[in-house]
Amino acid sequence: MNARLFFHVFTIQARKLMSYRADFWLSSVVSFLVELAIMFYLWRAVFAETGAGKIGGFSLDAMILYYVAAILLGKLIRGNDRDVTVSTDIYEGGLTRYLLYPSSYFAFKYAEHLGSLLPAAVQLVVFGVLYGTFAGIPSDVALTPATIAMAACSVVVSNLLHFALLYPIQLVAFWADNVWSLNVMFRFACMMLGGLLLPLSLFPDWMQPVLAVLPFRYLFYVPATTLLGQVSVRDWAVGIAASLAWTAAIALATRLVWRRGTFQYTGVGI
Repeated sequence: MNARLFFHVFTIQARKLMSYRADFWLSSVVSFLVELAIMFYLWRAVFAETGAGKIGGFSLDAMILYYVAAILLGKLIRGNDRDVTVSTDIYEGGLTRYLLYPSSYFAFKYAEHLGSLLPAAVQLVVFGVLYGTFAGIPSDVALTPATIAMAACSVVVSNLLHFALLYPIQLVAFWADNVWSLNVMFRFACMMLGGLLLPLSLFPDWMQPVLAVLPFRYLFYVPATTLLGQVSVRDWAVGIAASLAWTAAIALATRLVWRRGTFQYTGVGI
């Protein structure tokens, strides 16, 4: 797929999602405030009950800011993963027309995926600035232009990794009648093992080596802690390299699954 077509698909998807502005802002504001309120009152109660100044290396203010960063960056990393329609194309025969196009199906779907990130980018800027203005930045958080730049690079790589992880699950539709349950399991695994529900530093010591070798930590935990200045430049570079290595390995496996699936694919209509 050439760059012009990629950008065209990207802009179409972005305009489609931003066309209903009232619904977008209402759902965005309500969902963010609800998630933030739950995390604030939950962790305020935990800190008050334990009497600890820090838990998992986070003070109360830093913990809340971590969740703000994880939620907003997570929207950029995941996008609207429910709109990934690879399995639907396979079930309904819509994949047929893409196979006839002189372009990569993966590139086409990734362009649509990136187009869906525009609302998330708007939320990140608006809510991030508002939270920083009214709540302030905790003294134990080193938020600097350097950490922002490093986190931005991590988000780009993590977004590609997340899409690479989701793509082969969708391709199971070549053999299974329904992949909905697999999508739910994948989403929960990403949220739990990726640091969206809990910072990974809160997991027990025996679990840390397991989390270190899995790709999920690079989805939300590493970008969020990088933004807060808790990741050194060396560890950040190692994380970027590991994310790209995981993405390349998964892409290779996905290519094999794709070739095997399309050999037996039968579809109707174009």
